[in-house]
Amino acid sequence: MIYGWGLRRTETSKLDVVDFGRNPQARQFGRYGTLYVRYGKAKKGQPPRRRNVLSAMDWAVEAVADYVENVRPHFGFPTTLLCGSPNVVAVCGPARSTTDALKLPKALVPHSLRHSYVTHLTEDGVDRRFIQQQVGHECDSSLAIYTHVSDDFMNTSLHKALAPAFAGVR
Repeated sequence: MIYGWGLRRTETSKLDVVDFGRNPQARQFGRYGTLYVRYGKAKKGQPPRRRNVLSAMDWAVEAVADYVENVRPHFGFPTTLLCGSPNVVAVCGPARSTTDALKLPKALVPHSLRHSYVTHLTEDGVDRRFIQQQVGHECDSSLAIYTHVSDDFMNTSLHKALAPAFAGVR
């Protein structure tokens, strides 16, 4: 959920199955075309901000659909909560034990997946304003610290930017 929709831990921990809805512009995602985030990061002294996050990765939609329809019913969750508990620990605990078991760097935390979401959309050529809206950032400058593009991407971008200036030059 964090990587597939660029969510924060708290947003993920408070998701309900009913927070998904259809997007008429992306019918291929069915009932998982839009994710309604009800508990986005609040500004100081204000309630949580809501936002709609459009599904952009088909594999993420397929994974959630499979989980909701085939896996989740076997656990007998008493509510509609996706993760079974409205608790950030429910999101972070399994992530930490997995990274420890795989001997991955301690710096790899659930929030790293949010950074990866932004980076991969950027590398795929998705509009910056769209990405900014998806992750719920007011300013593009705050989005910049989330982007960790590869050297290949940087070199390709540089080549594209310079190509018109050197067109016809031998």
